Amino acid sequence: MKIWIATGGTGGHVFPALSVAKELARRGHKITISTDGRVMQMVRDGKPEKARVAFIWAAGVGAKSKLKQMLALAKIAVSAFALILRFAFVRPDRLVAFGGYASVPAVFAAHVWKIPTYLHEQNAAIGRANKFAMRWVKTLMTSFKTVDGMPNNATTNIVYTGLPVRDDFMKNENAPLKHENKILVTGGSLGAQILDDVVPVAISNMKNKKLFITHQTRPENVEKLQRFYAAHKIHANVLSFVRDMAGAIVDADLVVGRSGASTVIELETIGRPAILVPLNINPDQAANAASFAKLGGGFDIEQSKFTHKWLTATLDELFENPVRLDKMAKKAFVKNTAVQKIADTIEK
Repeated sequence: MKIWIATGGTGGHVFPALSVAKELARRGHKITISTDGRVMQMVRDGKPEKARVAFIWAAGVGAKSKLKQMLALAKIAVSAFALILRFAFVRPDRLVAFGGYASVPAVFAAHVWKIPTYLHEQNAAIGRANKFAMRWVKTLMTSFKTVDGMPNNATTNIVYTGLPVRDDFMKNENAPLKHENKILVTGGSLGAQILDDVVPVAISNMKNKKLFITHQTRPENVEKLQRFYAAHKIHANVLSFVRDMAGAIVDADLVVGRSGASTVIELETIGRPAILVPLNINPDQAANAASFAKLGGGFDIEQSKFTHKWLTATLDELFENPVRLDKMAKKAFVKNTAVQKIADTIEK
């Protein structure tokens, strides 16, 4: 089959799309991947060998400026029209979209030509772009077993598949805890100020300071945090970018971080307990953290309640009871067969 994969915007949308593209190519299908300029190089570097890449013009419409919103909508409309024309001559047998506004033009164009369309929702709460695009979609595939915010009148077939992760996470699936008193602190690609404010102080007040901390932060905060940890005789590696995130999670006995979909699924794939602090303006992250906590793999705590006093007490309790950390790790693990499930669903 000729399969068109629509992605773009961020690595969180691109990496799952590339994983599925490679599996579909391995199964003998012809792949074309459409994406916007923000992640074009990422797609070119990671695509299957014979896959084609198509550029689309797209941007998110969440800006506060009305002018920027209108410009973003115009870009999406132009790209949708261009793809309608393209599909008139080279029509795919399937279209698979991986969310975000960069997927909307391809989904609409596929609807015009009645091409079977599959949409993947990363989060435990459906995003605005996917909610808008669902009216044109045959099947919605989900990362989590339950998804909040689904339209009441939705007639789309819903299939739980999970979320694909990169190979380095799959190679460390269900890795046992090492019990080396290591904590990983990560706030995403830009760091999280709340973690920088709370975590170092909390650790400095712990009964057991024989810990090793890997703390990912914003570049401008690296030196300040290094000085703080050193002043309190805490072994810490403070850096602005973690090159081997899979390795860092495997090495950690506990992760403290945000709750983006990729982060939560990576924790589930490796099987690591975590304290998750959702971004307080992001309902997607709140839903993801709640789903993880429901497994028993860790804590879901609102940013307003995430104080150094609470964190010190929680860390003391966990590191004085390694058996509890083991139990949390086992509950956190969810076998990841997302790539196979998504490919199977598309082939049906």
